[in-house]
This record gives sequence, C-alpha cells and structure tokens, in this order.
Amino acid sequence: MTQPIDTSIYAAITEAIQAEAHRILAEGEVTAIVGYAAARRKGSAQPIIITDAADSVKLIFTPACVNNLAVYLTKAKKDIPKNGKIGIVVKGCDLKALSGLMGESQLKREELYLIGVPCAGVLASTVCPDQELTGDSIAPKCTECDAHLPTGCDFVPAETLVTPELERKYAVEIARLEALTPAERWVYWKEQFAKCIKCYACRQVCPFCFCEQCLCDRNKPQMVDTTPRPAGNTAWHIVRAMHLAGRCAGCAECERVCPMDIPLNLLNRKMAKELKELYNHEAGFEVLDKGPLNMFTEKDDQSFIK
Repeated sequence: MTQPIDTSIYAAITEAIQAEAHRILAEGEVTAIVGYAAARRKGSAQPIIITDAADSVKLIFTPACVNNLAVYLTKAKKDIPKNGKIGIVVKGCDLKALSGLMGESQLKREELYLIGVPCAGVLASTVCPDQELTGDSIAPKCTECDAHLPTGCDFVPAETLVTPELERKYAVEIARLEALTPAERWVYWKEQFAKCIKCYACRQVCPFCFCEQCLCDRNKPQMVDTTPRPAGNTAWHIVRAMHLAGRCAGCAECERVCPMDIPLNLLNRKMAKELKELYNHEAGFEVLDKGPLNMFTEKDDQSFIK
C-alpha cells in the first residue's frame, strides 16, 4: 500500500463546520444548510439538509464525503427551502460547479453562504468508506485536483492542508488513448458506450444537468434514441460530453454513480484538455457570463472554415 495521505485535520474541519453552522442558523443568517452527515454503513457519509441549529452536530467532513452537494441547489431538486439564504459545504470541485451555475444564472451568490473545506482528497468509489486514504484508495479525480483550498467562500476553516504529489491518473489514460489511431480510439469508446443501460444516473447526479425536462427525453421530435442500443448510447454520451465541454467541474460524480463503470470523467477530462489547448479556458472559481463555446472573438482559431 502506498504512503497514507494525512487527513488528521478533517476532525478539526468537522468541528469548525459544526460551530459555524450552529452560529449562522442560530442567528438566522441562513434558513438551511446542505452538508454531509454520517450514514448507516461504518465510515460512510451522505448528504443532509438541516434547518435547526441543534442539528449542526450532525455535520461531518471525512474522506467519505464524496458527493458534490451543488446538485441540491439546482432547479431540478425540490428539497431546499425557497426562502432565505442557503448555506452549503463545498470542496473545491463543488465550488467550481457552483461558480459555473452562477455564471449560467441558475444561482445568485448573494443567496448563498459558502462554507469551504480544505480537502486533501476523498475515497474512490471502489473502496470501503472506512478505509484509510492513500495514493491507492484516493478517488482518481483527486490526483489531478488544483482546488484543494476553495477561495472566495464566506467561511473556511483555518487548518493547514498538506497534499502530496500523486500520479495524474486521467492524464496517464488520456495520453494512452491519444497515442492510438482515431479508428482504435473509436473502437474503445464504442465498447464503453455499448455497456450503457440508459439509467441516466450520470444526468441525475450532474449539477449542470439542471433542465427540468431534458432535450434527450423528448420524442416530438426525438433527438436521441432512448433505448439502450448502440446508436442511441453513442449519441447520448457524445451529446452529453459536448454539452459539458468548458463547463464540467471535474467532480466525477457521473463516473462514480455509473453502474456499468463507463469512464465518463475520462471523456470529460479529455474535453477539458481540448478546451484548455484551443481556448485557454478551464472551469474554475471565477464566475463567467459566457464560456468559449457560446461566444466568439476575433482571436478564435478559424482554420477549420474552408
């Protein structure tokens, strides 16, 4: 097993989150807080929404806090109170998603109270939730994280974070695929998409799939075949990847919840790499009105126009 990653500060972060949550609820600064709580399975965590200051002791932060809580603030979710400011616990990748949603006019910064957490990483979905966080058990997305410390939040615990250098797992796999011929890459992705059962778990967990009715569900006209057949599967995943290009926060929730183990975040990271190389754009903490694929400047590459 590789060297353990230091998560000793997570206990102090938990105490700081609880204290701040109690304060802002007791003082009426927020009407609800979205955070993490212990789940029934040993060591596991689950999302929770609290509205009473007395419940702040339920909030935790551990390596098992994998969910991107930003999804609970989108229009597609109905569990959040509609009145008053909402508090939310955010890791770096969660905050990138919130920043993107603000840029797309789905959320307003003044309506949120952001509790940022310094995060050395969370556990991969393939390991037990009570396992020690190491270079082997860490979620692949965390090996490439550049946002261990969220910025611009209303509150961030003062604990000092130590993050080791790890092999960038997606970068290694992207490099392997880029070394293949286009035909070989197409075979690889067709094999992956063929596994899809059209459960749409990837869509349900993604903060950027906030439409109350997805275009791909419509049948007049039908844009994408809704049955789990090769043509429909390929169309669904390519449309979704293009839809997320320049927007994806890299939280890898889609890949985590996929019951067929399709490497969805690998596709998203490849798209992010292309956007970075073509337009010098990547999702971050800055709230942008427009992304590179829905705006035009005279400096844009036009060599593809014949």
